[in-house]
Amino acid sequence: LNDRKFVFEWDASEDTSTDYNPIYKEKHQVQLYGRGFIAGIDLKQQKKDQSHFYVDMMETRRTLEEKEQEEVRLKKVHKKEAKQRWDDRHWSQKKLEEMADRDWRIFREDYSITTKGGKIPHPIRNWKEYNLPPHIVEVIDNCGYKDPTPIQRQAIPIGLQNRDIIGVAETGSGKTAAFLIPLLVWITTLPKDERIEDSDQGPYAVILAPTRELAQQIEEETLKFGKPLGIRTVAVIGGISREDQGFRLRMGCEIVIATPGRLIDVLENRYLVLGRCTYVVLDEADRMIDMGFEPDVQKILEYIPVTNQKPDTDEAEDPEKMKMNFEMGKHKYRQTVMFTATMPAAVERLARNYLRRPAVVYIGSAGKPHERVEQKVLLMGEGEKRKRLLDVLARGFEPPIIIFVNQKKGVDVLAKSLEKMGYNACTLHGGKGQEQREFALSNLKAGAKDILVATDVAGRGIDIHDVSMVLNYDMAKNIEDYIHRIGRTGRAGKSGVALTFLTKEDSSVFYDLKQAFLESPVSTCPPELSNHPDAQHKPGTILTKKRREETIFA
Repeated sequence: LNDRKFVFEWDASEDTSTDYNPIYKEKHQVQLYGRGFIAGIDLKQQKKDQSHFYVDMMETRRTLEEKEQEEVRLKKVHKKEAKQRWDDRHWSQKKLEEMADRDWRIFREDYSITTKGGKIPHPIRNWKEYNLPPHIVEVIDNCGYKDPTPIQRQAIPIGLQNRDIIGVAETGSGKTAAFLIPLLVWITTLPKDERIEDSDQGPYAVILAPTRELAQQIEEETLKFGKPLGIRTVAVIGGISREDQGFRLRMGCEIVIATPGRLIDVLENRYLVLGRCTYVVLDEADRMIDMGFEPDVQKILEYIPVTNQKPDTDEAEDPEKMKMNFEMGKHKYRQTVMFTATMPAAVERLARNYLRRPAVVYIGSAGKPHERVEQKVLLMGEGEKRKRLLDVLARGFEPPIIIFVNQKKGVDVLAKSLEKMGYNACTLHGGKGQEQREFALSNLKAGAKDILVATDVAGRGIDIHDVSMVLNYDMAKNIEDYIHRIGRTGRAGKSGVALTFLTKEDSSVFYDLKQAFLESPVSTCPPELSNHPDAQHKPGTILTKKRREETIFA
């Protein structure tokens, strides 16, 4: 029995695997609920809710310090992401909205713009791109201003925020338009009827300049901009009848351009009040201080109401609040703008007392020799100057030429001598009447005269185009005046030459003059100046011998 094998013999018809069976053939359909998920369970949503739960829990438990740390961490992450989206195009190839912080930094470097003070707005790239009113843009076009100068690029946006400004820039850098354009934008927002009705309250703006010539230049520029806009301007300067000026002031004006002495005279004699003055400009502030006008400037500023003075708080730096205030018409805060070529202690003191949280704008190397002026010096005796002057003029420099002399009498004598030699010369100094000064400058600008012989009256602010050479027949008494003298040439992107005659009496400025040469990229300091004993140290320096130079007596 055990040896028998059991054999299954199945017939194909006995295979039941292919038969219909409802248990296998009709599978149960899974039921979907809610948003179409099995049993209504959304795993993604659950994970999301779970992450929110932890975020909310951590947020409630975090301290203020931890939150600040997290903000710093996120900033670093965003910065890293921004670097990964690097755009290496130059700013000039980008649209305004594509400009990144790095582009603005490069822009400022390209135009030698440096700023100080909180929340400074971006500079202007071009007139059309910036959001100026159409009537202002039209006037700018008509005046022939193709591109803004560096000081205009930065000072105008700050001015339109109603911020106080200190602009440190060399003369001839376009400062006049830099303070005029924000002023005109604001005045044109005021209803014309209101401006005429309030005429007895005085001007909306006072612009102070150190000299008559500079005041007249500013007036000329202001009329160019203001006349098409119906803005009235009056110049209050010496050399013109006070009664005539008083009559024009009584007729009413929006802007007064003045020298400090005459303005005080007019204020004290009740020809003018400053009841609605909300815009004050101090042009060439350092020059005004040098000329002894500091008490006069302070006195004028005391005449202006203090009811609209800015608070000396962070609000004075807040661009949003200041811009809103700028749009408040005649009730806006007083705005004080100061332009200067150098920043001596007296100018800083004035700024501290009368400006509120100012934005400071530095352009290029203000207060240093102009980059396009080639400086030269010749050492000689006093008696050699006349002969050397004729030798220099014989070299054929293109007119106009400016010759600086320290004394008024010396100006007249030298000019007469040049006239006898066949040169067309005119003179300018403090002893001349206003009409004589204007006549001399207009002759020089028109080409009727080739040479201007002048004292330091012409050293600042006088804008004469295409001066090929400045010749210091007498060296200036200090380096600041020297810098301003030579700044009459090399303007508006052109190059120029500044030649100085030196004598042993000028030794007190040799050291500073040597430094001016060393700082200039286009000038070479001659050996006779660089090796001169008085050029080795500042005047008044007490020299001590080095130990090895001392003589030891046994």
